[in-house]
Parts: sequence; C-alpha cells; structure tokens
Amino acid sequence: MADELLELEDELESGEGSEEMYERVNMTVDKGQEPLRIDKFMMNRIEGATRNKIQQACEAGLVLVNDKPVKSNYRIKPADRIIVYSHKSPEHTEIIPENIPLNIVFEDEDIMIIDKPAGMVVHPGCGNYTGTLVNGLSYYLGDKTKPTEPVNPRFGLVHRIDKNTTGLLVIAKSEKAMTDLAKQFFDHTVQRRYLALVWGDFDEDEGTIVAHVGRHQRFRKIMDAYPDGEYGKEAITHYKVLERFNYVSLIECRLETGRTHQIRVHMQHIGHSLFNDDTYGGNRIVKGTIFAKYKQFVENCFEIMPRHALHARTLGFIHPRTRKPVHFESPLPDDFTTVLEKWKRYVTARPLEM
Repeated sequence: MADELLELEDELESGEGSEEMYERVNMTVDKGQEPLRIDKFMMNRIEGATRNKIQQACEAGLVLVNDKPVKSNYRIKPADRIIVYSHKSPEHTEIIPENIPLNIVFEDEDIMIIDKPAGMVVHPGCGNYTGTLVNGLSYYLGDKTKPTEPVNPRFGLVHRIDKNTTGLLVIAKSEKAMTDLAKQFFDHTVQRRYLALVWGDFDEDEGTIVAHVGRHQRFRKIMDAYPDGEYGKEAITHYKVLERFNYVSLIECRLETGRTHQIRVHMQHIGHSLFNDDTYGGNRIVKGTIFAKYKQFVENCFEIMPRHALHARTLGFIHPRTRKPVHFESPLPDDFTTVLEKWKRYVTARPLEM
C-alpha cells in the first residue's frame, strides 16, 4: 500500500490529473480502534507513508471515509471504511501478459481495432488487475516465450469504453500512431456512434445534450452532469431515436466529446437512463405499467442482458500512416439483439397496455 500512496505526491504536483480515478487503498477500521486523526492513523497503518502526502491526498478529495471525502483532521471511528484513490492509471505500470482471446477486427503495423465483449475491463485497476484487455494485448504484442514476466507494453490506449459496454476500440501500435490518433480525439474529428436502449419515449426525433461531466461531489466513484458548467469538463452528446417501444427507446448517440460515462450520465440527466444501468438508475422499472406480467417481462430482459444497454457500433478516423479515412462497424451482440426482439414482440402483443 505504501507504494500506491507515494504516487500521489507526483500527481498533485502536476495538477488536476486524469478524470479517471483508481482505487489504491481499501481498509476497514478495527472495532476496538480509538478516535484518531485519519492522517495519523494511515501513517501508523501504511509503512512508508508520510503525513504530508496523506494530507495532500485528503485536500485533493482522494481519501474517502464511508463514501464521502474527508479532511486530514477527520477522526476515524470503528468500522469506518477508508478508500484512497489515485489518478495514475495502472496501465503505466508493468503488466503481466495473459493469453486472453481478443476479437481483432483489423490490424496493420500501426493500429488494431478490437471488438470488446461485455464484462471485459479495458485496463487494470480498481480490483481488476488481471484478465483485462491490456493484459491480453501485452501477450498478443509481446514476448510470448515469457508470458509470466512483467512488461511495459508497446502500445497505446487512445480511448476507452466501460467494462459492460461492448464494441469498438482503436489501439495504437507505435508512438507516431498514438500521437496522431490522440490529436484526432482531442480535435473531436473521430467519428463514434453508439447504440443505446434507454428508458422512456422522446417528444422529438433528435436532440443534443450539453452538460459538463465531472466526478460526483459525494459519490466519487461515479460521474454527474453539471448543466451550468460550474464543475467538470465540457461534454456534448447528439442523439437520434431509431425505434420506439413506448416504455423504452433505441437511440443512436454521436459523441462530440469523450468524457468518462458521458452517454450514461447525459441520458440520466435528461430522464432517460440506460436500460439496466445499475449505476445511473436504469436497473429498475422507470417507465411502464403496474401489471405483474410487465414486471416479469422487464426482469426477464434484465436477466438476458445483465448490464447496461450500450454498444460502440461505429468508429471512423484518418489512418495515421496512409492519411485515408477508415471506418469500422460492429454488429449488436446477441444479448442486446435478443432484448430488442423481446420488446418488439411485447409492444405488438399488448397494444392496450400502452
């Protein structure tokens, strides 16, 4: 734990850091613990930790007790749960290569296009230090004769999608490709379109959501929308309704910016949480009837697709070497397709309940 906490000093000196946060320390205070300032407590519990670094972490909002940020003078109590976060991504550390199947849509000497399945974490962190896409890429692109030795992967994650979001990712295989693609993402010239099943119907066929996205002020592991722009970073999502099922709608989202959880947060912000999104309020019946059969129908859909309904369908950009436009498309995964078919049959069979 000491090494993880020591990383905080460098991050705080360099500014705000990444929008991503990674869990580094997680502990529960013993039942017999007497009240004690949290900075002193952590100094005693974590070898090599200094009081100054702990205080800096507290000031940066990286130390939480029972899911709330605390100051360094907070007095810990028995059963308090202490979590320390870091902005530093574990992908910058040594990675153990793992022979993990990868759905490679396209590959040349500069880039790879991966179609990521649901449940796969992109990069190590927050309790997922193995089995990630990065571990698999390290094996695929690394020295396969020494699969258990840590390596510093020679590839770059230009962007990411959430663990339970499916679809397309581009991986840079060289520094030149990484720099070029990163600039395209920064300039918002990359074409990205997502399919999402969301709760509720829309009055209009198209729309644009403009609201800053930033870390939730109380629950630091999730994001929130800030329409007045007083916090977070600018975020713009364009959406178009593709199909209406009365209680839910299939939409296409086009990202103008790429903030953490942007689509999920923006759709919750306008009252259309993603179907079965357990982080942003979509894992319950938001719209619909009181009939028991309807409740059972929704629960069956949740069982078929036990994740939020979001798929990164298309990805387009200028190839870093050829300078020609490239475009890739991913079909909807089976669980998403099955749930859509169930909704189509349901609204057709029960028109009077609408």
